[in-house]
Amino acid sequence: MGDQSARGEEFEKNAETKLNSWGFFGSKYEDAADLFEKAANFFKLAKSWDRAGSIYVKLANCHLKLESHHEAAQAYVSAAHCYKKTSPKEAVSCLQQAVNMFCDIGRLSMAARYYKEIAELYESEQNIEQAMDYYEKAADFFQSEEVSTSANQCKQKVAQFAAQIEQYQKAIEIYEDIARQSITNNLLKYGVKGHLLNAGICQLCKGDVVAITNALERYQDLDPTFSGTRECRLLSDIASAMDEEDVTKFTDAVKEFDSMTPLDSWKTSLLLRVKEKLKAKELEEDDLT
Repeated sequence: MGDQSARGEEFEKNAETKLNSWGFFGSKYEDAADLFEKAANFFKLAKSWDRAGSIYVKLANCHLKLESHHEAAQAYVSAAHCYKKTSPKEAVSCLQQAVNMFCDIGRLSMAARYYKEIAELYESEQNIEQAMDYYEKAADFFQSEEVSTSANQCKQKVAQFAAQIEQYQKAIEIYEDIARQSITNNLLKYGVKGHLLNAGICQLCKGDVVAITNALERYQDLDPTFSGTRECRLLSDIASAMDEEDVTKFTDAVKEFDSMTPLDSWKTSLLLRVKEKLKAKELEEDDLT
C-alpha cells in the first residue's frame, strides 16, 4: 500500500511541476492530465480514496483547460466514485459538476444517469426529500430522451418516498400515470395491477371512502381485467372495512392477500397506518356508546 501511495505522490508531483512549467499551453495540460490519471490510479490501488478523488478533480481541471468537456465530466464522475467511499457530500458535489457539464454538451442521458446516482446517494443517507428531488430530475431527463423504463423506475421511487412522507396525492398521480402508460404496452401491461394497487393503498391512507370507491371505478375503466384481480378485491375489502369501521375485517383481508402474495415493507407500513386510523375510529365509537 505504501509503495502505491508513494508512486501516486511521485506522479502527482510531476504533474504539478509540468503545470508550473513554461511548456507549450496545450501539451502542458495534456502531459499533466496523463500524469494525474496515473497518480489517481496508484492512490486507488492504495485505497487512498480521498487523495484519488482530489487528483481526479485536478484531472478534470486539466481537461477543462483543453476544452475537453466530456473528459472533464468523466473525471468528475471518477472523483465522485472515489469520494463515495469516504464522503458522500463530496461525491454529490462532483456528480453535480459532471451533470452540469453533460447538460452543457447536450448529453442528457448521461446527466439523467448521474442525477439518479445523486438520488441513490441521498437515499442511502436517509435524506428522503433530496432523494425525491433528484429522482424527479432524473425522471424528467430520462423522459426527454425517451428512456421510458428508466424514467418510470425513477418516478416510482418518487411515489414511494412521497407516500412515506404522507404526500399521498402526489404518489397517487404518479402510480396512476404509470398505469395509464403501461396499459397500451404489451410488455408492461402485466404490471398495471401492481401500480393500481399502490395508488389504491395511497388512497386508503387518505381515509376518504368515497374517493377510494370512485378510484376503484376509474381503475376498472382503465383496465377492465382489474375487477377480477386479487389486488382489486383487497382494496375493495379494505374500503368496506373502513366504511364499517371493522378492524377484524381489515386484518382478514390483508392476511388473505399476504398469504398468496407477500406484501413488501412499503405496502405493509402504509397499511399499518390505515389500520391505526381504523383502530382509533373504533375506539372513538366505543367511547361514545
